Amino acid sequence: MSEPDFPIGVIVVAFQSADVILGCVESLLEQEGGRPAVIVVDNASTDDTVSTLRGWAATKGVDLREFGGEERPARAEAGAVTLVHSGANRGFAGGVNVGLAVAAAMSGIDHFWVLNPDAFADKGACRAILSAAKETPDYALMGGRVCFAEPPHRVQIDGGLVNLWTGVSGNVNLGRAAAEAVLPRGADLDFITGASMVASRSFYEAVGPMREDYFLYYEEADWALRRGDMPLVVAPGLVVYHHAGTAIGSPTLERLASPFSFWFKYHSRMLFVRRFNPIGLPVAMAYATAKAGQLVLRGALPQAGALLRAVWGLGPPKSVRERLSPEARRIAFGRAGS
Repeated sequence: MSEPDFPIGVIVVAFQSADVILGCVESLLEQEGGRPAVIVVDNASTDDTVSTLRGWAATKGVDLREFGGEERPARAEAGAVTLVHSGANRGFAGGVNVGLAVAAAMSGIDHFWVLNPDAFADKGACRAILSAAKETPDYALMGGRVCFAEPPHRVQIDGGLVNLWTGVSGNVNLGRAAAEAVLPRGADLDFITGASMVASRSFYEAVGPMREDYFLYYEEADWALRRGDMPLVVAPGLVVYHHAGTAIGSPTLERLASPFSFWFKYHSRMLFVRRFNPIGLPVAMAYATAKAGQLVLRGALPQAGALLRAVWGLGPPKSVRERLSPEARRIAFGRAGS
């Protein structure tokens, strides 16, 4: 027997996520405030992500519904898990947009929660989302606290800030002890992190999906800056724990980002500045070039090279191109990167 409808749908974009996906999905099905509909969008993983989900569902007696192409489930059932095959590695925004389209086609979902596959949610997260939405029903995007999974007592991000001249983004409360860090107000933020971000249906219908030309990074900042007068909200109690960078090599408190991460971050940064403050592009390019110099002094030559190629429009280095399939390269880089 299916459970009554629940107004939260969770979109999890998976890519090479076999080692983390079950922790994410199980944390959503164990929510104390009601079980959301879970939509896993697989971006053409070549590891065991799909078989891991299938095996888990069979063992646990979970009805795993699978869709591909333009198929869409018509109804969101609380606690149901839907696996959508995107057909290609479409990048973060592309995968999220597939999931958003599925969630939007389901009746009864008013809140679209985008959650990274390498994150798991505190049991009170759904209750916190509904409580914050009740207080601010006209919100655009909602966030909460994202802590590092290792160590779990340190904040990764409580919301984001971005400088429109340099393009540099910052994580509020990064590295601070979770017990001591004070949550910011939504009004003091520029964007909500894509690692855990809730979009209202009214925002999605007014603004539309994410822009997919970023492929990775800055898509959530772009989305937030297009919200108009709709507010950002920070929900106390919406807490997730993030393993951080398991698929693409994003930085942690102890680890420098990979060349793959550097190329996409700086390519997207230049695109973002060009779009929202074009006169600041020379400033952003100069600032980024100085950053490359710092990396050279640290001996991080592959990272510095990837950064410079992104900033000066030279295309991705071979090591970055080769990490993606031919179809993913076409989506991410166009003809220049194929």
